[in-house]
Amino acid sequence: MSMKFVKKVPTPEEVLEHIPLPNHIKDIKEKRDQEIRSVFNNRDDRFLLIIGPCSADNEDSVCEYISKLAEVQEKVKNEILIIPRIYTNKPRTTGEGYKGMMHQPDPEKRPDLCEGIKAIRRLHLRALSEAHMPAADEMLYPENYSYLADVLGYIAIGARSVENQQHRLTVSGVDTPVGMKNPTSGDLSVMLNSVFAAQHGHSYIYNGWEVESSGNPYTHAILRGAVDRNGRNIPNYHYENLIYLANEYEKLELNNPAIIVDVNHANSMKCFYEQPRIAREVMNSRKYDRKLHHMVKGLMIESYLVEGNQGIGENIYGKSITDACLGWEDTEKLIYYIAENK
Repeated sequence: MSMKFVKKVPTPEEVLEHIPLPNHIKDIKEKRDQEIRSVFNNRDDRFLLIIGPCSADNEDSVCEYISKLAEVQEKVKNEILIIPRIYTNKPRTTGEGYKGMMHQPDPEKRPDLCEGIKAIRRLHLRALSEAHMPAADEMLYPENYSYLADVLGYIAIGARSVENQQHRLTVSGVDTPVGMKNPTSGDLSVMLNSVFAAQHGHSYIYNGWEVESSGNPYTHAILRGAVDRNGRNIPNYHYENLIYLANEYEKLELNNPAIIVDVNHANSMKCFYEQPRIAREVMNSRKYDRKLHHMVKGLMIESYLVEGNQGIGENIYGKSITDACLGWEDTEKLIYYIAENK
């Protein structure tokens, strides 16, 4: 066997006992969770913004960014519901590069996954305690969901994971709203099949248990653009793309049909400064068509304190070390624009 067993990973029960969710924060989170679910089941017409850094690389800068979001949230609370991005696991196309805080709590040091599990829980708990907004994270490793199950407000399944059986089955047993991204190929049937599977119950193995799930009615679609076989980006946020998906969605007769548009990644051709323009186009499409106004529930935006990105070791506080992000000033302007035009 060509693997070295480094050390035993602590169980979710051990980590939660060591780093518990305080009872007063639990009550705040439950209230916010219900508000988010109410958007998806059409009892709340506020618009969702899942917004924040591409990767959560530093606890202090991430929490400072989220504190700024919390101030803006108070000003737009009647129009927008903000879900901060705290992405602690990062997929790497070639397997190389920074894999997120869970893998490397300190980006400049060697991987330490045991400490990383504790670090990401501390980060989520601190942000939740300070800003009172449950965050979004990506479910890169389904077996690790249990370490954060009680603190997350939203979960994303990435373009490279959406066809994976274990992701689909795990989501079917989750109560939190989960967005399934279209795969990098752009095949919407893969994404819709994933939503269908996750909305239904299954029997499967999870963390050493045989389990039965009842299905997650809040599973939905995320459009993030595609990449063709020649490596060219193909956006899928335009009006025609949204209408096509809405019509295909309706054929499946699923619970709470909803679309989130990721305005970065292949939709922006990874040009972070295009995100405000794309957001404005999506908002115009919602205004133009009643069906889209009902079904397009929100946007996913990559944003941080400082615009752009940097290499590991440059140490510019609040600047992404993975994908380039909008800076705070442009982010604040964009949030107010969306609030006025929802």
